[in-house]
Order: sequence, then C-alpha cells, then structure tokens
Amino acid sequence: MSKRSLKERLEQGTVIVGEGYLFELERRGYLQAGSFVPEVALENPEALKQVYRDYMNAGSDVVLAFTYNAHREKMRIIGKEDLLEPLNRNAIKLAKEVAKEHPSEEALVAGNISNTNIFNPDDPASKEKVRSIFNEMVSWCKDEGVDYINGETYYYHEEALIALEEIKKYDLPAVITLGLMGENILRDGYTVEESCKILEENGALVVGMNCFRGPDTMQPYLEKIRKNTTGYVGALPLPYRTTEENPTFFNLPDGGCSCHLPTDTTFPTALDPLYHNRYELAEWAKEAHDSGINYIGLCCGASPAMLRAVAEAVGLETVNSKYSPDMHKHFLFGKDETLQEHITEYKTKA
Repeated sequence: MSKRSLKERLEQGTVIVGEGYLFELERRGYLQAGSFVPEVALENPEALKQVYRDYMNAGSDVVLAFTYNAHREKMRIIGKEDLLEPLNRNAIKLAKEVAKEHPSEEALVAGNISNTNIFNPDDPASKEKVRSIFNEMVSWCKDEGVDYINGETYYYHEEALIALEEIKKYDLPAVITLGLMGENILRDGYTVEESCKILEENGALVVGMNCFRGPDTMQPYLEKIRKNTTGYVGALPLPYRTTEENPTFFNLPDGGCSCHLPTDTTFPTALDPLYHNRYELAEWAKEAHDSGINYIGLCCGASPAMLRAVAEAVGLETVNSKYSPDMHKHFLFGKDETLQEHITEYKTKA
C-alpha cells in the first residue's frame, strides 16, 4: 500500500499522533529534566528509535522527529551549538527508519519546530532571530524528506505565524498547535480561537492546541476553535488532571506529597500522582472526536498504553491492540469458567 499524505488521511478519518517523547525519555533515563534538550538523537539513537516504535505501535500514524528544543538558542545555552545540525538531521533519519517498519502502511514522518522562548513582541531583533531559527530547522526537514512540519506549543500568536510563514517557504504542509498558559489567553493578547482562525486563513492544514493542559481544561477551548474554523483541528492534551483553578501542569498541587520538592512545584519531575488513567483519556478522545476533531493525540507525560486507549476509543485498531487489557483469565477478576471460585470470590478482600 502506498503511503497516504496527512491530508488524505484526514479526509478519510482520524489521524492519531503520539507526542510526549520529552517526558518519556526522561522517565526512561535518557534525557535531562530542566535543560530538556533531545541529545538522545546522537547519544542514544537506539533508545530514541524504541520510543518512536513504541508510540507508532500504540497507534500513532505519525513518527514525529524529536527535535523539540533542538534549536540554535537552546543548543547555545548548553554549549553544544556545534551539534545542532547533526542532531536535527539524525532525529529525522531515525524517524524515517522506524516509520518504514509499520506493518500495514508506512507511518508519516513529521519535522518539528517549537516555541523558542526568546520571542519578544516588543523586540524586532528577537523576531528575526526566531525566524532564522525556524528557517534553518525547516530547511533540514525539507532536505531529509519529511511529510509535513509540526509547529507546536506556541504561546505567542505572532511566533506561531512566523513558524507557519517559514514552513510555507519550503512548500510543506503545516500543523500549528498552541500552548495556552494559565491566564487563558495567548501572551500577545489573542484568544486561541482568534489565532487559529488567522493561522488557518494563512494556510495551515491543521490548527489547534497541544501541551500545558489536560483534557478537562483544554476541551472547552478546542470547542471554541472548532466553531471558529472550517478546516482540521488538532488536539493533544497532557494526561494530567488539570483543573479550572490550576489549568496547566506548571503549578499543579499534590496534597498527598510527604516530602519537600526541590523545585517547589510538582512540575516537571513530581507529577506522577496527578495522572489521568487511560479510561479517562479514552472518554476525552471520544468527546473530542464527537466535537469534530480528527487530529488527536497526547503530549508530555503520555505513555504508549495511554495513546493506544485513545486510538481504540475512536474506533481504531493499533499494531499492539493485541496487548490491550483483557481480564477474562485473571486469577482474581476473571470470568473464565476454569478459574477457582474460592479465589475469585475473594477479590473484594484481596
């Protein structure tokens, strides 16, 4: 079967997108929390390939090249600017290798450009620097033959627009998703639905939101975006229990924590007790799908099992659906007629 484009897949149904490599690789021990730079693409390529593979087999139609934070400014801060281009190119090459492993249809490969954290709406020089950062990263993506570019986690509308402009220069499809912080408005005063409408009018194939928020505090804004746009909408929340009082994961409290946290916040290394379970995430995926969203995934904190639950919730079978939960033969909770009744009866006391 020839590989369909992102547009073709969106026209024909739901596209599942696994993000969240940053937290997953930190959890596996291959990435430093704090700097959050994906040096793993050079230092531990096999570890990165396994994460790509795990998310693809859990349902992701896309292998997203792990170049989040792999831009010139971030590499300069850690004193490794010389590794910038090889890191970007290798992350894409590894993604392409894994995408070809998909047993039924080769996965899409997306290049990745993200928030630079140097954009300043009052400083024209910063805007030109951001444009230059995006341009060189997209040029490497074009060289390496990606299927589209994922521009993500922009909390300034204007930075998102610059990203889109640079992607369009290379004639690549663009997905642009916004990160909405706790004041519920982008930092330069736009609402997410205003921003998405402008981005769509300027040629983005998919617009929407990712990161910062869990399903409960992202979905209301996704519905505003859906009502305000006519094309495809993307939704990639975190798997954390954000609330109206604490709408992002940056300041989520954990009342049960018994130790002093070195960061004074649960973000980024003590969020573990604040996860949604996979069934809650599946319920959200159905809700998002029913509201007219068909570019669906999860962001930081997501595990492959969570992503698989999201994919299955919208009616898709994944490569690894054969490993989805089945309690039928469990010694305590099963229903198989050969199980011992004196043990299954004990399940509420176990």
